[in-house]
Amino acid sequence: MRPPRPPEFLARRTYRLRRLMDAARLLPIFGLLLLLLPMLRADSDAAAPPTAMEGVYLFAVWAMLILAAYVASLWLRKTLDQPAQSVPRADPAVPGVSPGPARSGSGSGKERQG
Repeated sequence: MRPPRPPEFLARRTYRLRRLMDAARLLPIFGLLLLLLPMLRADSDAAAPPTAMEGVYLFAVWAMLILAAYVASLWLRKTLDQPAQSVPRADPAVPGVSPGPARSGSGSGKERQG
């Protein structure tokens, strides 16, 4: 019998970002279900609900979906705009590990001549 595996460690930032992205992807499906809900509850033998109440319900769902999308976009923007934590560079003294190219925000650093 194998010993139990230790739980996987997921970085909090990437885990939160992925869950926020999942929520943003599921929001249209959730909204569609909410908009179709009045049709699912309609009975053929029961009296139809007033049109004004259905209109208020549809408008409320529409407004809540807009608000939820706005809040999700703010959370995602805040999470994506945070600077990534610095990753330790590889030690050049360790054989077989290259530190990789240095990145700069202004291109290669060489100016074009001519």
